[in-house]
Amino acid sequence: MPPKWALGYHQCRWSYASDKRVLEVARTFREKGIPCDVIWMDIDYMDGFRCFTFHPERFSNPQSLVNDLHLSGFKAIWMLDPGIKQEEGYFAYDSGSENSIWVQTADGRPFVGEVWPGPCVFPDFTQSKARSWWANLVKDFISNGVDGIWNDMNEPAVFKVVSKTMPESNIHSGDSELGGCQNHSFYHNVYGMLMARSTYEGMKAANKNKRPFVLTRAGFMGSHRYAATWTGDNLATWEHLHMSVSMVLQLSLSGQPLSGPDIGGFAGNATPKLYGRWMGIGAMFPFCRGHSETDTVDHEPWSFGKECEEVCRNALKRRYQLLPHIYTLFYLANTRGSPVASPTFFADPKDPQLRTVENSFLLGPVLVHASTLRNQGIDQIPPLLPKGIWLSFDFDDSHPDLPALYLQGGSIIPMGPPHQHVGEANPTDDLTLLVALDEYGRAEGVLFEDDGDGYEFMRGNYLLTYYTAQLHSSAVTIKVSKTEGLWKRPNRHLHVQLLLGGGAKIDSWGTDGQDVQITMPSDDKISQLISASQKQYRTRIETAKSIPDAEETSRTKGTELSKTPIELKSGDWYLKVVPWIGGRIIAMEHQPTGIQWLHSRIEINGYEEYTGVEYRSPGCTEEYVVIERDLQQAGEEEAIKLEADIGGGLALERYISIPKGERKVVRIQSCIIGRNVGAGSGGFSRLVCLRVHPTFALLHPKETLVTFTAVDGSKHEIQPDAGEQSYQGDLLPNGEWMLVDKCLGVSLVNRFDVKEVYKCLIHWGTGTVNLELRSEQRPVSKQLPLSISHEYEVKTN
Repeated sequence: MPPKWALGYHQCRWSYASDKRVLEVARTFREKGIPCDVIWMDIDYMDGFRCFTFHPERFSNPQSLVNDLHLSGFKAIWMLDPGIKQEEGYFAYDSGSENSIWVQTADGRPFVGEVWPGPCVFPDFTQSKARSWWANLVKDFISNGVDGIWNDMNEPAVFKVVSKTMPESNIHSGDSELGGCQNHSFYHNVYGMLMARSTYEGMKAANKNKRPFVLTRAGFMGSHRYAATWTGDNLATWEHLHMSVSMVLQLSLSGQPLSGPDIGGFAGNATPKLYGRWMGIGAMFPFCRGHSETDTVDHEPWSFGKECEEVCRNALKRRYQLLPHIYTLFYLANTRGSPVASPTFFADPKDPQLRTVENSFLLGPVLVHASTLRNQGIDQIPPLLPKGIWLSFDFDDSHPDLPALYLQGGSIIPMGPPHQHVGEANPTDDLTLLVALDEYGRAEGVLFEDDGDGYEFMRGNYLLTYYTAQLHSSAVTIKVSKTEGLWKRPNRHLHVQLLLGGGAKIDSWGTDGQDVQITMPSDDKISQLISASQKQYRTRIETAKSIPDAEETSRTKGTELSKTPIELKSGDWYLKVVPWIGGRIIAMEHQPTGIQWLHSRIEINGYEEYTGVEYRSPGCTEEYVVIERDLQQAGEEEAIKLEADIGGGLALERYISIPKGERKVVRIQSCIIGRNVGAGSGGFSRLVCLRVHPTFALLHPKETLVTFTAVDGSKHEIQPDAGEQSYQGDLLPNGEWMLVDKCLGVSLVNRFDVKEVYKCLIHWGTGTVNLELRSEQRPVSKQLPLSISHEYEVKTN
């Protein structure tokens, strides 16, 4: 059960450079009336990245900083990584060495890997003595006023190695109940969870009357007992905004109720519209934190203009009004194991269509329907609702960039005032019940209340109230049907809002604990109220101040691009390239035969390149910048060099040429390179995979085949009825494969460097075929890019 303040909004950055900057950010939240509960300190608060230390100048008095934050209603969370600097005289290293708690190499020495401080050793959290050692350090650390701890880099991450972690041959002296002495491959997946457990136990030892708050990057089944989880270092892209919904739901279904993404995207600069849209959705996730990496623009809610600021303010006010409901969901997750956020199909498991929905989710009986599409607001995307009654509601704040909200018929949810932080709330605050009747005129709901922290609720010091609503004749009666717990009911006003449909509602006031009645209007009056509400909604949407969609595309190199395809015409070939949509080649005509080999539209197919194993991953839709352009007179060499920012400090480069001395050939050289790789990487990127993915048109589909000789000397002929095929290892084409049209007697030959290609794939479509070249999947850096060089030539059979 998390402390209630942890369900507020969290503001984070790598890094707020000083305690003065932290207080400036906190003060701005309060001045602008944007709700927030937590400010986070990334690694730069430390002295030389040494865990459990504070920078002597920039964070010289952490207790004073925390006191100032507490006065403004903020909590402070601080990062701790597993890598301990290998430095004699540093208390954490010395005490760990004395107790022999480091992970060992296969030859019995402490493993040393480079992370932020330089050479580091790593606690062996599989040992109880190592967990106790870490917990004692955490206990002492808490005395500086630490409210929560962030365990990052705990896969564990190691710099300057392609695997990005320690060798699998390392040795852990694990406790017998965990598996005993084993190599790292045995314990790798639980390392992060065991670190989070140790941190949790240290925080609990420091103050048994507070619920520890820990956030972990790495986890395993059961890690929810110790920590929340976020979805990792994501990118400031629309694709990653869309993915964040599914990722949170997958974590939820895996038993982690408290999770969320870095709102706005960690790596790269968000645009105002992307940030505002992400905040609208993120404010409805169980864990709600904005975070961004160094060397990006500021990513606070006010950093993207007044329009975006207002959307963020309203999004977070929504969250704080819904906190009584969200907190109740966490109590139910704690006592019953039910997910806080769940897929939409949970409301109707028999509807197969709902299983494809990726832009909506449930918070109990509340359905959150969002737009993750850049060019479409929520008013342009009709919801796919489960069967039954679903009544829309808002807080008079509807906006194209905010999600639409629906309450399931038969449900009651509790709401409160939009406080600036959880600490402002008082048990005597007005309580609002939002009611949606089912087809039988009934509804029910529950509200959990306790101190918001500590463990008194486990001793019965709480109030769990079950509310019911019943339509009888022309009146709806809302009353308490049952209570649990030792708490007395606070003396407070009760505001009941009864949804009618179309956003319309009628309300009544009373006293909590006493029956409240609402007289239902006539059918004609209800129709009028619904019509008026729908009109108000349309007016709010139409008059809403739109968030600008300014893109932050770098133009430090290259030129501004017109929307006219670039033509390369020389020798046997005539090509058209559209830099503004994936840098794709949309035409590849062989002039001597007049054959147009590519099947393409401007926005899809043709010659594409991806940077991940998933379909249409970054690379195929980004705008490319022209870096070099050498378009000579007819008959001379023509070439063009393109580059796209694919996020996360990575760039995709492509050089297309028709060489002067080889008029029959189109040559393409592509690579993914690390330009400015983000945090926690040590110079290496996320996992990427370069995929050359051309879609070729088949003039005679039934008379076309693919042929090649494999590395092992075997010969292959693949017909269209073979479906999708892949080849690697000894079965990989030995540097060449051909698309053969037997009717025309011509072949398109594709040659490549077999050392650069890990897998070849063939996918037959309707009148098309993909001949894909795929590299290995690994991190890249400036010094170690992923490259594929290949060429095309037409030959007569």
